[in-house]
Amino acid sequence: MINVVKIGGGIIEDDAQLAAFLQSFSQISGPKILVHGGGRLATTIGKKLGIEAKMVEGRRVTDAETLQLVTMVYGGLANKRIVAQLQSNGINAMGLTGADGGVILSVKRPVKKVDYGFVGDVKSVNAELLATLITQGVVPVLAPLTHDGAGNMLNTNADTIASEVAKALALSGRATQLTFGFELNGVLRDFNDKTSVIPVINQDTYEMLKVQGIIADGMIPKLDSAFCALSAGVKRVRICHALEVGVASIGAAGTVIE
Repeated sequence: MINVVKIGGGIIEDDAQLAAFLQSFSQISGPKILVHGGGRLATTIGKKLGIEAKMVEGRRVTDAETLQLVTMVYGGLANKRIVAQLQSNGINAMGLTGADGGVILSVKRPVKKVDYGFVGDVKSVNAELLATLITQGVVPVLAPLTHDGAGNMLNTNADTIASEVAKALALSGRATQLTFGFELNGVLRDFNDKTSVIPVINQDTYEMLKVQGIIADGMIPKLDSAFCALSAGVKRVRICHALEVGVASIGAAGTVIE
């Protein structure tokens, strides 16, 4: 079973929590892939540079200046810090953007109600390259950046990348499970009660929770990505606290999406 794990939220910004997460991730047995976000880190650094973030439904609008920012932060600072720490934990990690090895090809999102700018929608994932790296004992660490094949980088939602990578591996005949780790214990019924984890969410429950406003903002693209992965044959999807990804990989933490 290949474990595809996505890490995001405030964990990336907090040195102690990031270190603890990477220790937990390192303990997951068997082949694995890590996909990381870094949106909050990009927002923090952007403010220092005078670049204000613009978000629509949990997704970042990426103009030319913001594209330069996220390429530096995601592909550089965040990615290489994670890779270096994994190496110190005995994990032979390799940092990649979608352009490296042509691992993730995207198309620029067409303008409909919102012009998201230089944002990519995943067109294809090179599952065979990822599988080859895994076979060689390498753990790919994917930044949330893709390319369009014409020399342009594109900002791409990390949850989407994790889902598309898991889907591609599943469609290639490899048993795959997907875990989203962040700073909460799972999907919460009451955001002010950190123990109010919803243990299971199916499609009908999801639609009801959206209408009720319980699921909103950045949780919507995360759950959309989860259901998309399941529809392509991914064995299991779970959303949990980042420090519980090791436990989640054997099915004992967070919210199960089914």
